[in-house]
Amino acid sequence: MLELRELVVAYGAVRALDGVSLTAAKGGITAVLGANGAGKTTLLRAVSGLVRPRSGEVLLDGRDIGRLPAEEITRLGVAHVPESGGVIIELTVEENLRLGGLWRRENAALRRQISEIYDLFPPLRVRQGRVAATLSGGERQMLALGRALVSRPRLLLMDEPSLGLAPRVAAQIMAVLRRQRDEQGLTVVLVEQNARSALSVADHAVVLSLGSVAAEIAQGEAIDDRLRHAYLGF
Repeated sequence: MLELRELVVAYGAVRALDGVSLTAAKGGITAVLGANGAGKTTLLRAVSGLVRPRSGEVLLDGRDIGRLPAEEITRLGVAHVPESGGVIIELTVEENLRLGGLWRRENAALRRQISEIYDLFPPLRVRQGRVAATLSGGERQMLALGRALVSRPRLLLMDEPSLGLAPRVAAQIMAVLRRQRDEQGLTVVLVEQNARSALSVADHAVVLSLGSVAAEIAQGEAIDDRLRHAYLGF
């Protein structure tokens, strides 16, 4: 579904991505791993239209979307959950979820989608009338993911969903991603520093280092000690 070809993104003289090429198969979870500063977040921002590539291509089903406005990329079925979720803390849980379907016109369908999110994340149903500022970190991450899923995306971009979460809550988030892949055929690009967590659900993984692809890991592939110690932190 997604293919990057020789993608270059620069901030001034600094190249955050330096000729990155990768593919994310339809209906699969592709993990993007690496240390801080590797270019992981920039990669997601380039796909969702938040930064403009200097060169290279971002192909969604064969169409180059690298220079489209972010709102048009959203309408093509791409949802981006940034690091720390990006929920609007002054709005209620329900209002945040409704924002996920703001560009859709079918109110009945939107209500069904929100109800499905409450089934996925029961704590949100209990707190649907509360402002997001009162939620725990784990609940905010559930809300951010739920808001993205309300838009019925074809491609979901997740940036560090386990950051700062208790292991149990992080495992719940990963389980929902796996379920959405298996039951809905959702394609996911998952950026994570927690390599163990990401590899537990990924079909394929790419390791970035200083803006370039350092390695690729297939599902079930044994990871050698050099790769583990140099890039994955375990």
